[in-house]
Amino acid sequence: MENPSLVIRGRSIGDKELEEIRALVQEYWQKGRAEISRQICHLWEWKQPNGWLKDRACRDMLLMLEQRGLISLPKRKNPGPQGKKNVQPQGFLIDTSVCKGSITDYSSLTFSMVRKSSKEKLWDHLVHTHHYLGKPFIVGSYLKYIAYLDGQIVACIGWGSAAWKVNDRDQFIGWDQETRKRNLHLIADNVRFLILPWVQVPHLASKILAANAKLLKRDWLDFYNVPLALLETFVDTSRFYGTCYKAANWTHVGSTSGSAKRGASYHYHGLSKAVFVYPLDKKFRERLHG
Repeated sequence: MENPSLVIRGRSIGDKELEEIRALVQEYWQKGRAEISRQICHLWEWKQPNGWLKDRACRDMLLMLEQRGLISLPKRKNPGPQGKKNVQPQGFLIDTSVCKGSITDYSSLTFSMVRKSSKEKLWDHLVHTHHYLGKPFIVGSYLKYIAYLDGQIVACIGWGSAAWKVNDRDQFIGWDQETRKRNLHLIADNVRFLILPWVQVPHLASKILAANAKLLKRDWLDFYNVPLALLETFVDTSRFYGTCYKAANWTHVGSTSGSAKRGASYHYHGLSKAVFVYPLDKKFRERLHG
């Protein structure tokens, strides 16, 4: 009798899938986890809309299966980011002189999209150093931007795949479970937003959010071949009021339940966050129901 399937990272994992995974783990054991993950993606044709393998999602799935005792993986070839020193990448000079005054005192606000560029390490360094949550480990699609005010670095902003299930967000959209599953990829989550500590320019944060949303819509389509319809973010109201999101015309739609998804189940951590969303066009609900 076949064991009930698990659902991890949107994939149903039953006896057949476990046999395939175990066979590939054995075949590519010496080449390591990354190669095992790539081979599984090839076998299952597990790809993003732009044709890239869903390698990060697959590695996340493998770790969850190992935690459940269903498979054994070879030791990591690289220790990962834990325990590594947060060293500023070479080749970049960061101007930390105080940036203040009115937004109208500056002539240009520009962005550098740093995903898969040498500047991505600079983004990681700045966020790890100055954001209270540190650098995120993002599973799934993501883009990162560095913002410049008259050429000086002033902010880092990062976007990733949407949260799987958020009741207040889903009610705002009018989603049922199947529609959410089908169209969740049309939402991007603002996973990090950092105004650097030497920046003291009122209203800059909301201006960055508004300007970056326009770039993100274009870049996400170019990068992932996905036309985003909505943006979301989650604000820890014990620390922040969400003022810059409100000023940038984001809508507060409710709060999270205080639970987080781990594998196929949810675990209560008690930290409820405010949910904000930002439609990228007037017909966003129609597109999210398509």
